[in-house]
Amino acid sequence: MSTDDWTRVRYERPAPGVARVALARPEKRNAQDRAMLHEIDAAYQKAVLDPEVKVIVLSADGPDFSSGHDLDVESAYSMEGVCPRTLTGGFEGPGAEGWYAVEEELFLGLCLRWRDLPRPLIAQVHGRVVGGGLELIWPCDLIVAGDDAVFLDPSSAFGSAAAEYFVHPWELGARRAKEMLFTGEAIDAFDAQALGMVNRVVPRADLEAETMALAERIASRPAFGVRLAKRAVNRALDRQGLRSTVESTFDLHQLAHSHHREQHGELIDPAGPALVRADGRSGRVRPPGASRRRDG
Repeated sequence: MSTDDWTRVRYERPAPGVARVALARPEKRNAQDRAMLHEIDAAYQKAVLDPEVKVIVLSADGPDFSSGHDLDVESAYSMEGVCPRTLTGGFEGPGAEGWYAVEEELFLGLCLRWRDLPRPLIAQVHGRVVGGGLELIWPCDLIVAGDDAVFLDPSSAFGSAAAEYFVHPWELGARRAKEMLFTGEAIDAFDAQALGMVNRVVPRADLEAETMALAERIASRPAFGVRLAKRAVNRALDRQGLRSTVESTFDLHQLAHSHHREQHGELIDPAGPALVRADGRSGRVRPPGASRRRDG
């Protein structure tokens, strides 16, 4: 896939040793479809195969980082005539089999693949990060957030346990993960930093400069040492059960899809989209005294 053919992402080399992959679908608030996910994967491959690239940054155009999954399911995730990136297949299988294979490729498989990239991956995040947007930033090694960033997972509104890449207990801690999933309330950037999900929170106007400064600092260090450090931390998380939990919860996610197909004739609870839109319009964020942190 040539970069000239990409319509969902942009590949840049903003500094020596640094590649940047920018989500470039602002008119859809960077909602992710199959084309975007495969273009992200192609861009990451391009960066990894370039011996000059030491660090990869994931950023986004527009007012929001990502509004999550494109809900136009029938067209957004078609795998007809598409070469998969992971070792899966059977996209046209009957019953639950076909859709299980699609999500195993596009969501579970790509997230695990990106988590294990042999380069440090930094998410540069602003605005809203909704549902599937978390699946773009949580495989990253570091997250730098603008002070306008908010994070939410509306999965329970759709009648599902969680999104397909379930790392919430590691990102947030068990009780905060439950609250996020039970209520659908957003977490702001300051709470995300306090919980350990975000490394740094910076003024929105400084977000790009601060992220690039961090990327360039990492790029100046011996690449092999950084690669081994990443591998060591990821292995520690896997020994705690992260990968097996992700894979087993993916099956619960598919159980929810099968249930809703039987009950409603579609993948999700049809009451979900209106509930999520209402939550989004409310601007409600759990109020734990974030204003005090902003004031110092």
